[in-house]
Amino acid sequence: MEISVFGTGYVGLVQAAALADVGHQVICVDIDPRKIAQLQRGVPTIHEPGLAEMLERNLAEGRLGFTTQASDAVLHADIIFIAVGTPPNEDGSADLGHVLDVAREIARLMDSDKTLIIKSTVPVGTADRVLAVARETLAELGKGMLNVSVVSNPEFLREGSAVNDCIRPDRIVAGCPDEATRQCIAKLYAPFNHNHDRILFMDNRSAELVKYASNAMLATRISFMNEIALLADRLGVDVNAVRKGMGADSRIGYHFLYPGCGFGGSCFPKDLKALIRTAEEQDVPPLLLRAVSEVNNQQRLVLFRRLQEFFEGDLRGKVIALWGLAFKPNTDDMREAPSRYLMEALWAAGAVVQAYDPEAMTECRRLYGYRPDLQLCATRDDCLQNADALVICTEWKTFRVVDFDLLRDKLRSRLILDGRNLYDPAEVARAGLHYRGIGVPYQAPAA
Repeated sequence: MEISVFGTGYVGLVQAAALADVGHQVICVDIDPRKIAQLQRGVPTIHEPGLAEMLERNLAEGRLGFTTQASDAVLHADIIFIAVGTPPNEDGSADLGHVLDVAREIARLMDSDKTLIIKSTVPVGTADRVLAVARETLAELGKGMLNVSVVSNPEFLREGSAVNDCIRPDRIVAGCPDEATRQCIAKLYAPFNHNHDRILFMDNRSAELVKYASNAMLATRISFMNEIALLADRLGVDVNAVRKGMGADSRIGYHFLYPGCGFGGSCFPKDLKALIRTAEEQDVPPLLLRAVSEVNNQQRLVLFRRLQEFFEGDLRGKVIALWGLAFKPNTDDMREAPSRYLMEALWAAGAVVQAYDPEAMTECRRLYGYRPDLQLCATRDDCLQNADALVICTEWKTFRVVDFDLLRDKLRSRLILDGRNLYDPAEVARAGLHYRGIGVPYQAPAA
């Protein structure tokens, strides 16, 4: 099938590469010529395991192309994905400007019937708006005889495993207005649907809400566990034991029950705000959703508060080693990352940050530039030089096995704050280090 994708961000690029990899002919369009030139060379614009190989393979075999010309993409395909950004407005609602602009552009350029598939995360009612905008544009141009179908097909990709999630989805949600569109979607996704039927057909408005409700549920589990972890801290209880006891209940399970220093990324915070705004507009008080958001806002600063407590409120001139900048492992994405809230609070308090991340160093430099209170280090151990304390924000594998004797000798205050509970508190204490995880009992360091 001939397919076009508007938008080469995280969702559009991975989806396009996966579709090309199963044999579809795919063209991606983006307004950024530098990004397109880079992708034409087979160089990903994001860090995602497996993506570079997929791009190289499909470019070489002629199934995947990139262009800045919208006309090339529209004329190439009868199936067009809309995967452009929906950034938050000041009130938390999703900005649909890019989505609606693409719908107008497609209608302006099309000369045959098209199926538009909305892959962007959009609020309930967006498919109706896209259809109305496309039909209005066609009518204005005297092309009212052409037909447009709109499908809401939300993505459920996890950064760091997006390629695998695209190739082996646990479900494919599609809002389809009629039987012909259902057959089109079934054919499109047939290569990903062999072993059992993963496609859930429904109306567009339900499909749009599925995405927001799913992310809100996952965010709720995280915030719930973080609140339990704070309680465990006060009670001297090991939250890991609590988590295992809860997760053993088949009605609960283990997923997203890991306490930490807050959730971030491009989805959970933004989608939670958008869903809260939608509920408010419908006069449905989003009491639980607001609480989930507030717990996360507080959790992002828990490591900073513990540093303040340890250093008796005076962080001026303190050097803090920071392991992990990305909001999660296997990505370079720092959007809403807990590390950003920590660093900005430390700078405001007069501290210096020495940071390392396997993939997000370039992104960090892009965000913050060159400043005297931020040193980006070549290795994790370089961060320890002259550092007063070590803080871990991201659970990269490279941080899991460490030499605690080295840490004891390097860290001037012998303090580790572990925002991801990577280490055994007893082992760290035996090495003579102060160690605070999230919801794990404190053990005094050995003399």
